[in-house]
Amino acid sequence: MTMSFRKKLIFYVLLTLSAFILFAPTMLAVVMSFMTSQDILTGSAPRTLITDNFTQAFERFPLFQFLLSSLIVSIVIMIGQIILSSLAAYAFVFLEFKGRDFLFYLFIATMMVPFEASVIPNFHIIRDLGWIDTYQGLTIPFFATTFGTFLLRQNFKQIPKELREASQIAGMGNFKYYVTVVLPVAKSSLITLGIYGFLSSWNMYLWPLLSTTNDSVRTVQIGLKQLQSQEQLNEWGVMMAGAVIVIIPTLVLLFLGQKKLQKGLTEGALK
Repeated sequence: MTMSFRKKLIFYVLLTLSAFILFAPTMLAVVMSFMTSQDILTGSAPRTLITDNFTQAFERFPLFQFLLSSLIVSIVIMIGQIILSSLAAYAFVFLEFKGRDFLFYLFIATMMVPFEASVIPNFHIIRDLGWIDTYQGLTIPFFATTFGTFLLRQNFKQIPKELREASQIAGMGNFKYYVTVVLPVAKSSLITLGIYGFLSSWNMYLWPLLSTTNDSVRTVQIGLKQLQSQEQLNEWGVMMAGAVIVIIPTLVLLFLGQKKLQKGLTEGALK
């Protein structure tokens, strides 16, 4: 056994162990979702696998409504972030104005401000606008994202300036150049930002909890918490079934966009 083969073997063994440790909670949740409450509470191996937990998860609380609300909120935030970030990045790269670089660095500095510090001001704003228990209040505060603007700006900077000069000579305006040239070139980064925005929005808990009181617009993360508090004995099988249903869309999206996500993040890091 050569030294290089031994190193590769150790490396892959460590990767396998790390992947198993990271994925173990998810696998445990999937197994528990098919177990009876008695088996879970006693800690014994499942004698039979049941599917009633998934049925009860939909019957105990409006899971479908929560899923629909989460889907609407996540898609709207994803689209809003893509549009606003791409426009901001275009302005920072292709438009000449005084103080552009200083404004960009000031914009980047906001990444050091934790989200919790902006919760109270944002809450007062949506309350004064009458956006409590509305999709506007759940989505609009998250349209502006520093990470998305930075990612797309780095991508836009790789577009040759000669291409922009040629488009100006041909009489192409900023908006047409933005739509027909810039966005197609940055497709990988746009997909990366879209996946990132969707996953972040889908897993939000604190903001939907503060900005909503009506189940008709509350997201699925709040619904899972309600399911736990409504059960006196905490039927963990039903709760795990609900959790498995919730993570399915994110896993599907992550698997479908994994290559684009890796490519976009790699390009952003290199540029």
